[in-house]
Amino acid sequence: MTSLIETAPAERRSAELEELVQQQPQQFRVLTGDRPTGLLHLGHYFGTLHNRVRLQRQGVELMVVIADYQVLTDRDVAEHLQQHVEDLVLDYLAAGIDPQRATIFTHSAVAALNQLLLPFLSLVSVAELSRNPTVKDEIAHSRQAAVSGLMFTYPAHQAADILFGKANLVPVGQDQLPHLELTRTIARRFNDRYRPLFPQPDALLSPAPLLLGTDGTKMSKSRGNAILLSATADETARQIRGAKTDSQRHITYDPQTRPEVASLLLLAGLCSGRDPQELATEIGAGGAALLKKVVTEAVNEHLAPLRARRAELAGDRAYLREVLRRGNAAANALAETTLAEVREAMNTRY
Repeated sequence: MTSLIETAPAERRSAELEELVQQQPQQFRVLTGDRPTGLLHLGHYFGTLHNRVRLQRQGVELMVVIADYQVLTDRDVAEHLQQHVEDLVLDYLAAGIDPQRATIFTHSAVAALNQLLLPFLSLVSVAELSRNPTVKDEIAHSRQAAVSGLMFTYPAHQAADILFGKANLVPVGQDQLPHLELTRTIARRFNDRYRPLFPQPDALLSPAPLLLGTDGTKMSKSRGNAILLSATADETARQIRGAKTDSQRHITYDPQTRPEVASLLLLAGLCSGRDPQELATEIGAGGAALLKKVVTEAVNEHLAPLRARRAELAGDRAYLREVLRRGNAAANALAETTLAEVREAMNTRY
């Protein structure tokens, strides 16, 4: 876990960046993305999607990578990769990401981006890769018998994702700060060894709310405890009715001692724009039944426009592929320019 001492400067810098984004959004290019492992859920929505849409609306240039190369080690996902990628684009657009203003692209379609991985790997040691917290976490949760070289080099690959477009702002959680720091290290070492070319991207800390799944553990697609953005209102109601609470009838907001109840209250608060503590006071003696009714109504009302838009777009897969084609073309043009600059800096233009 990243220590408080390490995160305090990042938190201060992030607060400064938020002010700068409001004042001069055109000065920033954001890189963010996801691996196409399945449909997105409420944890993704309030953890990342909502923040991306906010930044886009403020006028920040947004680049979103679908990291399809990073799921090749997962056989179940790889067998249905095209559908997973298209579903991810569908969730993005439904959530409010505007393909006319954002560049949505895939790893596999941008050859020049991936070519940057080789010189970048020459700038980091095996020890630096192996002690990266994200790599450790991936290894710990991997269902594979052995760790692939692709997974091991993931931090350097992500550096290529960020630096090929010279993104200067990356929304992350505190647990991802070491990951971004390696990107900054690679940029700094390249600039020192060859010539100044890459910005050292800043972290925009995203304090994603901790939403538990319906079983009281971390919301996750693989655990079957997530409320999907694509779920119907009835499916959502059924899942929330079965959500874990506790034996106390009177509803209070206490994240430490009543995490399951607190998570439901937080979800209702996020969806309705209200304070979870106020909701708890109103529900009070109404118990878990009233709590779940309030949560269900708040979630379904909040997601209704998103779900309507998603249903509309789902019938036009050709449009989803066109969004990707345009995004891939734009990303390729940018990557080719950057790769040419890298070759020039490294004296490898023959």
